[in-house]
Amino acid sequence: MAEKPRVSFYSEIARNKRNSVFLIIIVALVLVGLIYVIGLAIGADVFIISILAIIISLVYILVSYYNSDKIAIASVNARPAPYQEYRQYHNSVEGLSLASGLPMPKLYIMNNPQINAFASGRNPQNAVICVTTGALEKLNKQELEGVLAHEMSHIANYDIKFMTLVAVMVGMIAIISEIFLRSLWFRGGNNREGKSGAIFMLIGIALAILAPILVSLVQLAVSRKREYTADANAVKFMRTPTGLIGALTKIKSNSEMKVSGAVAPLFLAKPNKSVELFQTHPSLEKRIEVLRRM
Repeated sequence: MAEKPRVSFYSEIARNKRNSVFLIIIVALVLVGLIYVIGLAIGADVFIISILAIIISLVYILVSYYNSDKIAIASVNARPAPYQEYRQYHNSVEGLSLASGLPMPKLYIMNNPQINAFASGRNPQNAVICVTTGALEKLNKQELEGVLAHEMSHIANYDIKFMTLVAVMVGMIAIISEIFLRSLWFRGGNNREGKSGAIFMLIGIALAILAPILVSLVQLAVSRKREYTADANAVKFMRTPTGLIGALTKIKSNSEMKVSGAVAPLFLAKPNKSVELFQTHPSLEKRIEVLRRM
């Protein structure tokens, strides 16, 4: 069988960023379409629904966004990593900070024997990186630097900000759909009269049921594209995929990690197992295959 062609990390970064933008446009179109159809079905009520959805979604998600680093660290019971005890960890991140032009993030340790890591924070000035004790014990220097380069890439790409934008739109769609469906119980037959009104009502109900499912799947797809982009950026920082390939290969032997579902998507590799369609991360096999072609 013919060997697959090699790929440039630059083209891989550009392709995944384009795909991410395309997917977020789909979410935006679903949001606009949902509001439009519900507006045709129930009239002026759509403005009330939209306002409530925007206020509730923005308040909830923006509070989480501005405290994302603190929430993530607290949820996994991580502790600061002092330089005297973790010199290699600090030196590796400092080298990557210089190479990438990013400020030095705050470093933390999570007490867990599995190999994993995550980055969080609303911008590079408020970023944190956390690695498990298992990563420090089981990875060699090059592999650890590959993992850290991946996490620095998430910081450089403003992935927390990007995924927050997606989460806001997905949250708005979910809330609009929920309010619309619940309002039907109280409206009874008091909707727009005529055949066209009934048709739009049926379309609105169908969209309100299916749209949250669709955009949630799109949100997961966006997250997977951002992981591929971070992998490619890690190669850009390191100038070799060897370290990250080695780390991901060792992670394949990981057991499941018990962490909050809210922070699980932040990790280098998803802590629990499930079908890839419903995962925030691509399979390790696919990531390793792409890296080997760089």
